[in-house]
Amino acid sequence: MKTLTYILLVLFFVPLFAQEKLDVFFEFNKAYPNTNSIDILNNWIKQNPTAEVYKIEGFCDTVDSKIYNLKLAERRIHSIENILKLNKIKVIDKLERIPLGEDFIFSLNQDENRKVHIFYQVPMTNTFSEKVKNAKVGELLKLKGLNFYNMSDVVLPDSRSVLDELLQIMKANSTLKIEIQGHICCKEVEVEDISFKRAKTVYDFLLSNGISADRIKYKGFASTRPIYPLPEKNEEERIANRRVEILILEK
Repeated sequence: MKTLTYILLVLFFVPLFAQEKLDVFFEFNKAYPNTNSIDILNNWIKQNPTAEVYKIEGFCDTVDSKIYNLKLAERRIHSIENILKLNKIKVIDKLERIPLGEDFIFSLNQDENRKVHIFYQVPMTNTFSEKVKNAKVGELLKLKGLNFYNMSDVVLPDSRSVLDELLQIMKANSTLKIEIQGHICCKEVEVEDISFKRAKTVYDFLLSNGISADRIKYKGFASTRPIYPLPEKNEEERIANRRVEILILEK
């Protein structure tokens, strides 16, 4: 009993955070983000003033030596860290700086390999739970950070927190009813109903954790409702199109 009480007390006093990731891209042999990524980063800074960055990973393409690319990855991490600090974004004291250079699984598109991952957390009151609270019936909300293995409906391990957050929101709002909508990027013709299966994965997770079936629906829209027209111009646009959203049906 004492152990249980201690655990409950710890959980009570630990602030709730949503952990997310932002990708920033670079031109060949450059340590400063490309123009499009600067726009995305500036927009992110405006929308997430309370974010706390706890890890930055740097990557390069396969051109030049491994040693050179490792140093370039370090410079990319450093430039992003400086941009964040100049814009008053909190970078924690024990920031993880992980330069991977060219030691990772590559994309065939070299532009997608010249990147930095920014891992951050924001208080839950400023993220999805607040958006749901303020949303109107008929509004669509993206499940940010919900990612799947390529061509699969299996959720990546670091995306589990997104599902857990949605579950807690559904439990805390007993009259809330939603429709889960899956979308894909890149192809006009969908293979193996991936968008439908991904939406159903979220549905099954909620159902198996006690959410009544009469409160949740699911649909797959393939690439019929892209945010950006196909074919997308870059990875940022592909990520934006490859998404799961919830439609607020009742509150």
